[in-house]
Formats: sequence, structure tokens, C-alpha cells
Amino acid sequence: MFVNLLVLIVVIAIAVFFGRLTVRAIKAQRMWVKILGGLGAGLLTLVFAAVAFMGGKGMMTVYSPNVESAPDLKVDGTPEQVARGEYIVNLGCVGCHGVDEAPPLVGGWNMAADEGFGFMGQVSTENLTPGGKLAGYTDGEIFRAIRNGVDKDGNLVMFMSQLSYRELSDADIEAVIAYLRSLSAETSAAPTGDKLNFLGVVIMGSGMFPAPASVASSIDAPPAGATPEYGRYVATFGECRGCHGADMTGTPASSFGGAVPNPRPFVGSLTLEEFVQTMRTGVRPNGTAFSPGMPWQVAARMTDDDLAALYAYLIAAP
Repeated sequence: MFVNLLVLIVVIAIAVFFGRLTVRAIKAQRMWVKILGGLGAGLLTLVFAAVAFMGGKGMMTVYSPNVESAPDLKVDGTPEQVARGEYIVNLGCVGCHGVDEAPPLVGGWNMAADEGFGFMGQVSTENLTPGGKLAGYTDGEIFRAIRNGVDKDGNLVMFMSQLSYRELSDADIEAVIAYLRSLSAETSAAPTGDKLNFLGVVIMGSGMFPAPASVASSIDAPPAGATPEYGRYVATFGECRGCHGADMTGTPASSFGGAVPNPRPFVGSLTLEEFVQTMRTGVRPNGTAFSPGMPWQVAARMTDDDLAALYAYLIAAP
């Protein structure tokens, strides 16, 4: 943060410098100085002022997000909570925090570098075992990290702040915390956490990566069952909505990646049995396999009941 703040001050100083040059050029006696100097210095003033504005806005977004304080929370860690947390974590969290999409959850995957955003700085997944930074978090701070996408110090966790896990119920977040606390401590030499450079901060301020939307401070899950309402919740903790969109109707290409198709027409052409078989095997009824970008292995870990709920959601009107 300190380096980015220093760069911002320098950019502001440069903008002021060129602003003063613009005024001097306009007041010059020679016409060519007025025109060329005024236009040149004025343009540079606008450029550096715009960079300063986006940098300042980005720093507010990254280092001072408008979120609530961490709740005063102590998770019981019952066997039931640990089991539920293990189920949720093995559906969603291992994809980014695991090693080859499996435990141990040591993190260290620099998503920015691998997804083509390395010029923004480091955006690496955290070690979620007691051997990582979470050992220094309270249960309330872990709860806030999942619900609000901010770290212990209140700084934005770039990708976590965009994922549907923020809409997990309070009970399921507590279950995740219970499971993470039960893990054995694992270490890794890979760097973890977000360390955006000034260009990354400017990009955040530009809106290319949207600021996280507000989310309720307390959330209850709908009653479990093969209903569209609970199916939407399954799509939430299964992270289906993170790729296919909030309403599971597909997403256009964006700064996050390429376009993702709408799965509803395909699922609507299947019976429940065909849908379950497709999700378990990654192969459509016609024999064609899913593309490599479709993490069907996550859905394959779901219970039959949750797959039935997901099916009910996908064949219902969005």
C-alpha cells in the first residue's frame, strides 16, 4: 500500500506540474507557444489527472472497501459442522486453493499471472490450513473474508470479492470455518495473497474489474429439497454461478475471461437421470465430452439430492 500511495502522490504532483505549464503556456506572448504548449501540456495534465483519479479511486476500493467489521464469532466446530464444511470446501475451494484441485489447501496459485493479468501484480490464493495466514485470523475475520471478500486488515481480496461464495448462509460459512480449523497445518514456499501494483490499482479504479456488490450481513439457506430455490443455493456453493452467471444464463466475454454458455437449454433437453449421469462422468448422452473448461468433477462430488435440486433450478425459468 505504501509504495502505491507514494506513486499516487508522484502522479498527482506531475499532473499539477503540467497544469501549471498549461497556464504558463496560455499566458505566453508567442502564439505558437500558446497553441502548441497549451495543447501539449493540457493533454498531459488531463492524462495524469485521469490516472491520479483512477488510482485514488482504486486505492479506496482495494484498501478501504465499505464493509462491516468482523463479527464477534466463535465457531463450535461440531462433527456435523466439520462434515458439512468438508463437503462445501471439496466442491468449491479446492479448485483454487488446493493442489491440482485436491487437498492440501496450501494455495499459492497466482491467478493474475496464469490468467493473463500478471501486469497488475500478484493475486495468489491463500493457504487455508492452520499453517497459513488464517491461523492468525479470528473466526469472525474468516467469516468476513468469505462474506465480504476482505482480508484480516480489511483490504479487498480481489477474486474472492467477486465469487458467489459471499452468498453462503451463515451456518455454511461457520461449517467451512470449522472444517478449515480441523485441518492439519501445511506449509508451502509459494507466495500467497494479493499485492497489486499501481497499474493494478488504477485498473481497479477504472472499473475494468467491478467493485464488489453489496451483500446481506446475515443469510439463511432455503430449505433443502429438489426445488429451484434450493437448486440456486446449490449452484452458489458449487460455484456454478461464478462461471455461468448469477442467474445461470451464461456470461459474455469480459476482462475476467471468455464467454461462458447458458447451460439451461442443454439441461432442459435431459431427464434428471441423464443430467446426473452427465455430471458424474463429464460426458453428454450423445457421447461427447465436456470442454476442458467445464469443471464437471466438482458436480460429480455432489450428492444425488443436491444434483436433483440443481436440475430443478436449471429447468425452471430464470
